[in-house]
Amino acid sequence: MTATDRSLELINAAAQAAADKLAHDIIAYDVSDVLSITDAFLLASAPNDRQVKSIVDEIEERLNKDLGAKPVRREGDREARWVLLDYVDIVVHVQHSEERVFYALERLWKDCPQLELPADAEATRGKGQEYAQAQAVDGAVGGELS
Repeated sequence: MTATDRSLELINAAAQAAADKLAHDIIAYDVSDVLSITDAFLLASAPNDRQVKSIVDEIEERLNKDLGAKPVRREGDREARWVLLDYVDIVVHVQHSEERVFYALERLWKDCPQLELPADAEATRGKGQEYAQAQAVDGAVGGELS
């Protein structure tokens, strides 16, 4: 069994919305063969809580406006460290970069096929690491200036 056309449509729209809000490391997996509750997972991350919330809001707005889809469940909103949007056909995980590294959901789903995403979303791969390295350099330079 593979993800339905509707699931792929939702995943692509969500991935594009996340990319438009500068999410990092957007990736999607077809989990339909191993889970009966959903077809696909979308993972994205951001370096701060405010950006996590912004990405989640954009995904939710875009899927509702463009595809008439509303999440049946939204969790993690208060802390904005890991927000889950459950659309039944797909589940979207937007995580703070630290949670993304700690929980490493990619390791859990690495045996599932990756889904092709819009070019803007694919271009976000590795951005989390680039951001972390830039922050480390800025912190080191800032420390030297004090």
